[in-house]
Amino acid sequence: MTSRLHLQGVRHHSPACARLVAERIERLRPSAVLIEGPADFNDRLDELALAHELPVAIYSYASTDAAVRRSWAPMCDYSPEWVALTEGRKAGAEVRFIDLPAWHESFEGVENRYSDAERRYTDAADRLCRAFAVDNVDALWDHLVEVADPDGLEARLDQYFALLRGEADTGAADTAREAYMTRWIRAALEAHDGPVLVVCGGFHAPALRRMIDAAPEATDAGPPALPEPPEGAEVGTYLVPYSFKRLDAFAGYQSGMPSPEYYQRLWEAGPEEAAAVLVQRITERLRDRGLHVSTSDLIGARSLTEGLARLRGHERPGRTDLLDGLASALISDDLERPLPWARRASLTVGTHPVVVEMTAALTGERVGALHPDTPRPPLVADAEAEMERLGLDVEGPLQLDLTKPVDLQRSRVLHCMRLLGLPGVHRVGGPSAGADVTAEEHWTLRASRDRLPALIEAGALGPTLGDAAQVRLEHRLERSLHDASGALDALAVLLFDAALCGRARLTGRLGQAVESAVDECGGLGAVGAALATVLALWRHDHLFGTAGSDLYAAVVTACASRILWLAEGLHAGPGPADLGRLGAMRALRDAVRHASPLVPPVATVTAAAQRIAVDGQAPPDLRGAALGLVWALGAPADAAAAAEGAAGPDRLGDWLAGLFAVAREEVLAEADDGGVVSAVDGLVAELNEQEFLVALPALRQAFAMFPPRERGLIAERVVALRGGGDARGLTARLRVDPLTVASSMALEARVEAVLAREDLRFGEESR
Repeated sequence: MTSRLHLQGVRHHSPACARLVAERIERLRPSAVLIEGPADFNDRLDELALAHELPVAIYSYASTDAAVRRSWAPMCDYSPEWVALTEGRKAGAEVRFIDLPAWHESFEGVENRYSDAERRYTDAADRLCRAFAVDNVDALWDHLVEVADPDGLEARLDQYFALLRGEADTGAADTAREAYMTRWIRAALEAHDGPVLVVCGGFHAPALRRMIDAAPEATDAGPPALPEPPEGAEVGTYLVPYSFKRLDAFAGYQSGMPSPEYYQRLWEAGPEEAAAVLVQRITERLRDRGLHVSTSDLIGARSLTEGLARLRGHERPGRTDLLDGLASALISDDLERPLPWARRASLTVGTHPVVVEMTAALTGERVGALHPDTPRPPLVADAEAEMERLGLDVEGPLQLDLTKPVDLQRSRVLHCMRLLGLPGVHRVGGPSAGADVTAEEHWTLRASRDRLPALIEAGALGPTLGDAAQVRLEHRLERSLHDASGALDALAVLLFDAALCGRARLTGRLGQAVESAVDECGGLGAVGAALATVLALWRHDHLFGTAGSDLYAAVVTACASRILWLAEGLHAGPGPADLGRLGAMRALRDAVRHASPLVPPVATVTAAAQRIAVDGQAPPDLRGAALGLVWALGAPADAAAAAEGAAGPDRLGDWLAGLFAVAREEVLAEADDGGVVSAVDGLVAELNEQEFLVALPALRQAFAMFPPRERGLIAERVVALRGGGDARGLTARLRVDPLTVASSMALEARVEAVLAREDLRFGEESR
């Protein structure tokens, strides 16, 4: 029985392996072709026979309440699995996938079924690389397989994979998968009298061969049954368009074969033609981006490529020969990091522009397309119907008025698409968490070839855009609840996103989680951000449909009380103004103004704020903000006592920053009557030069809270206090940074002091 078994180990996405598989099918005319692939897709193999444009991938998912686990099995023209499927069908063989479904526990943590297991046999691979004097396993593979003499390739592959597998560590996942594939092989040998060809990853081939030799006969009737999905999980599988960019190892996909466009050309036309075409593509890309490439450069690159190929023992130039030759001819600068193809590394910021363009040219821009009859998840039809119904299947800028019902519907659909990460949907501006709510929203829409794959993959989340967005929000909620460090910030944003999507029923659980996070949060800024977000949702019913909600009301109450409690207990010395806690005091002011039934009475808030304003242990910015809160709420303030918080050059600017953050309008309203502007002018006038330099940075930060027009009004008041004149000069933009000017003045003062000490000032006689 084993004499009829022909087991071919391959490297995924290898043109040489794909050719070998095609040759073996033609020579053997097998009765069955068994392929490493998801067995749960066997009933739908006809979908793969449709006229797709490759690359495509079999996308599988397992969705639970907490998360979605995803896996892809991509195939391109030169994938051995794809060639086995297509050529096996042509030969009249029974074609079957024989691996476990992607949702099986053996694939836990595996995003891509055809990711090679190279990291587990690095020692053997490293020894081979040293023996053949190549940089890495990709160069080794090209040397031994892709550009080597095809004669004897089958035996060479068997030796290569046996060596690597013999030294690799294997685990329970490998054992489970190989046991399952072995049961398929035994069943096929029982069912067919003719040859049986197995095409699988080379890592598994030696183990499968040993297991079949040890026990060739099937113990069960027929092929193995599919395992049951994980309890409580919803599983599914669809074909999705794929792209060379997603397939490329330089982009992070550990397929084992980087530079997919190069291997596509190698598959179609051979090494010489692949090199010639890609040199032309690289040249065009470089010239389009303004990088000079002369004819002599190209001649030099060709000579270097051919010389490197001969030096490395290649009858024909390989991928690294081509890349190294071009890099040597076109790059004259010293490189700060190794070339990416020397170590298969993702490109990073700072990579030489010539290297970037060379890598991009060999990656390619091919994007697959599915045949129109390919089944799709319900989400695709729902999204396309919603976009057509609401006129969103357009390109260009889109302005929405959220007070109009149709525009509000459009906004909610677009926000659902945004949450699902669909390409071509970009929000430019509109309502945001913690900001003044606006009824105007701006988007930019554009067509994208990546949208269909993204929609199919998002189909794991639900049948409609709203349902899918809600599941995405629920998954974010689960992650937030397990991340105590930033839980409140994340939950507040989540509340706002839920409202923007129109998924109000989700917010019951969210609101409870926010209340709990507020009680546990010790950060004044985080509680303030949450209050600003929830207050906006509670107030603006016409935009969010959430006003008057008991749930949001409870969160507003909890946040306001927590802010007062944290602020009164905060003691710290002078330091930079904390914008987070100033935002919290501002949010508390807005809550008292607009949601008074939900928060402590005005008298209670202002009494607490007055205590903070005169607390000598409170940080200066918080003392200023507390005085501003009292002032903004119309209560009498003990300004004289509170102003003691501004005493000293290291406190003045921060105290003012707090005051301005909460009571900016009140400061401007009394500018004509003197008030704070006059008091600050007096305090600054009393500073000597050294004290002024200490106070200057914080003063600049404080007055930066006023927009230019308002700073102009303050300048006019200061000039009037000084007897009149032109106020424009005080707010004119300097050509030199004010801090630089101040530092120069300080340096001059120190020089003058040294000259005076040494009696070296100009005009005075020396002793």
